[in-house]
Amino acid sequence: MRRFPVAVSLALFCLMAASAAGLAQCTANGAPANCGAPGSVSMIAGRVVRLQMSAGSTALLAPTPSDFDAGFNATTGPTLTVSANAAWVLHIRASTPTWTGTTTSPGAPAWANKPATDLKWAIASNGIFTALTNSDANLVGGTATASSATTLFFQTAYAWTLDTPGNYSLSIVLTLTSP
Repeated sequence: MRRFPVAVSLALFCLMAASAAGLAQCTANGAPANCGAPGSVSMIAGRVVRLQMSAGSTALLAPTPSDFDAGFNATTGPTLTVSANAAWVLHIRASTPTWTGTTTSPGAPAWANKPATDLKWAIASNGIFTALTNSDANLVGGTATASSATTLFFQTAYAWTLDTPGNYSLSIVLTLTSP
């Protein structure tokens, strides 16, 4: 019966010795008995991006007669803040090619086919406004940053003969990528 425990002990000793062969070792003699062994750590840091919005929705200003005469009005949208550890691009698009219109006045149905292009966007209130489509457009981009804030500005197009009374909505998709 003594052979079994001795054989197991010998097998464990050989296994520990083989595992320790690849480890750094050191020996210290004397006082103080300090010993340092070199080591290393490693990690993989992937691309990390974050988009924060000051508001999840924006109520566009209701048009006035002057807005209909001018053909548009302007609204300040949300502030978009990007944090990223690599280069990044923020895209914008409409989720559908047309607005959703709900009739609010009997006898005057809401415009069922108001195009998404009737909403224009810019990153400056006096900037160049671009019509929104249902294809991604580059909104803004940058390099690694802890915080890059951009305010979105909107212009909504209005036409006396087309924009009938109603409640209109359009979903916008913002996509943050790190190429």
